[in-house]
Amino acid sequence: MPDQPADHAASLGPAAGATGTPDESDVVDVVVLAGGTGRRLGGAVKPDVVARGARLLDHVLAGLEQLRDRGLPLGHVCVIAPAEVDLPTGVLRALEDPPLGGPVAGIAAGLERLDRCGPAAGLIGLLTCDAPSSWRALPDLIEALHQSQPGADGVCALDGDHVQHLLGLYHRRALAAAVAPDGVPLRDTAVRRSLGRLRITAIPVPHGVVRDLDTWAEVRAWDTDTPE
Repeated sequence: MPDQPADHAASLGPAAGATGTPDESDVVDVVVLAGGTGRRLGGAVKPDVVARGARLLDHVLAGLEQLRDRGLPLGHVCVIAPAEVDLPTGVLRALEDPPLGGPVAGIAAGLERLDRCGPAAGLIGLLTCDAPSSWRALPDLIEALHQSQPGADGVCALDGDHVQHLLGLYHRRALAAAVAPDGVPLRDTAVRRSLGRLRITAIPVPHGVVRDLDTWAEVRAWDTDTPE
């Protein structure tokens, strides 16, 4: 199925009217990293870059809506982005303070924002807007985490020999302790240094899911490729 752009301001809040209530430990809140400087894109606002007829961010948000419609127990979605990036109704926003503290600081800001939304989901999915197909990995990550050994902190995607910590699913408490030890958010800290300390299993994901668009050449290539 090809990625479907967000063609309306769909609410991505917790599903309403579903039969039964998922156990809190099974619900997945999602943090989508959409900040940064876009340096390799000439300073462009990366989430607002358009390819395949929609913003990169909209591809991710629309994909999450598809997964919710299929019954995945998704809770809140929080995008780490500055105020000038438009978000659909129902999507939360957070940003590290001061800005440009790096993705680890962004994750900490997202968790803090989610904590203010009522009952906390037990799991946190991490995605990035510059990997517009990344949402496709969530079902496999959820299944892998349920099958993981007791005491595991999370699972993440494996791209060749590279562990993609920013495409992963984590137990909320473990992730919070990694990005904000003793409640103090880390800044300017390498992702591998922070999340690499967690007990994580890396799993292969379908072709094309882990595809970062960091340059205009990569954006153009993805734009003209046949959708997965």
